[in-house]
Amino acid sequence: MDIKQIQDLIRFVAKAGVSEVSIEQEEFKITIKTQQAPTYVNATIPALPTAAAPATAPVATVVDHVAAPAEGPAAAADTSKYITIKSPMIGTFYRSSTPEKPSFVNVGDEIKVGSVLCIIEAMKLFNEIESEVSGRIVKVLVENSSPVEYDQPLYLVEPM
Repeated sequence: MDIKQIQDLIRFVAKAGVSEVSIEQEEFKITIKTQQAPTYVNATIPALPTAAAPATAPVATVVDHVAAPAEGPAAAADTSKYITIKSPMIGTFYRSSTPEKPSFVNVGDEIKVGSVLCIIEAMKLFNEIESEVSGRIVKVLVENSSPVEYDQPLYLVEPM
């Protein structure tokens, strides 16, 4: 099981609302626990294929409406063209790999598909979140070292 499959499993467990999932195969054993009330399900899960399918949950989607400061109608109209990049998992949001290093991206930075935007720590695993869009960072919506939920907006990006 590779890191992408584990990330997909963490997303699935978080979305399903179960408190614990254990998978045991010949090569490894993994247990994922959440702080939700226990839900008991007895099921046999077939082994995951070696080539993981891409995640079905989109990381970047177009923002329907973003609250703009009271600067007038022109400012409100401009925000509709932004794309929001959302958290693909529950965890702790970090803008840089260590406190001493600079942030991966800042407001005004141009990003490309595959650019590392941040790190989300989930269950002691540090997951680099990569951009699925190209553009310019307009706003960082989350404070460094703060908890994030699945599908929570992280960045606003002006597409290029």
